[in-house]
Amino acid sequence: MAQRRAVERGPCRAAAESARHQRQLLEGKAQAEGGSARTSLLILVSIFTSAAFLMFLVYKNFPQLSEEEGKCIKVPRDMDDAKALGKVLSKYKDTFYVQVLVAYFATYVFLQTFAIPGSIFLSILSGFLYPFPLALFLVCLCSGLGASFCYMLSYLVGRPVVYKYLTEKAVKWSEQVERHREHLINYIIFLRITPFLPNWFINITSPVINVPLKVFFIGTFLGVAPPSFVAIKAGTTLYQLTTAGEAVSWNSVFVLMILAILSILPALFQKKLKQKFE
Repeated sequence: MAQRRAVERGPCRAAAESARHQRQLLEGKAQAEGGSARTSLLILVSIFTSAAFLMFLVYKNFPQLSEEEGKCIKVPRDMDDAKALGKVLSKYKDTFYVQVLVAYFATYVFLQTFAIPGSIFLSILSGFLYPFPLALFLVCLCSGLGASFCYMLSYLVGRPVVYKYLTEKAVKWSEQVERHREHLINYIIFLRITPFLPNWFINITSPVINVPLKVFFIGTFLGVAPPSFVAIKAGTTLYQLTTAGEAVSWNSVFVLMILAILSILPALFQKKLKQKFE
């Protein structure tokens, strides 16, 4: 019995040691690189300005719109905005299919890259504009790419900001990641389905705590599919909705909970089997 307890404590001690080491590493980096946070913020602003200019070029290539229609071409902030935008895009979608698709794709990736609110309305809008399989793939791809671009921005220039302003939160999440290091894709899928951590926080801290980009992209692509499924389905009845909250029913919440549990089950079973055979 004593030997079994010692064996069970082994992985726990190793995880604790790894977490402690990660905490010391992050705190050390916070002290060493925190001073360059202002420079990083200036670089991020420059990158954002360049990306915004590219978005301007995308919309310059959009079809000629009337003055009334032009007022509707903006990032939706509520369901009324989404309905107005959907009405304009549906009018031009068949004639200018590629331009509308590129504008939708670029806008979604832009919002995800810079953690700007509004992508939920674009997810709903995709269900109104496109067939379900295309809409789901489009939303998952845009989410995966946008989150990965945010990851890379954080890796290249955002780390001093994380070290200076989010050290404690990053350390806590680092400890969770170390516990799930062997089944990280499942863990990221679980986090994307559930609301336990904000997506922007996952995006900017993942490179700091050594989450591989490939694992991050795959986990995000697969993890956003279930909630996107709900939003896209709601988009088929866009003009019956009055708020984004109406897109989520109790049935859909229950289904998302089941999928979240299923996503983490392989990791739990693997851990139990590993302890048993050790």
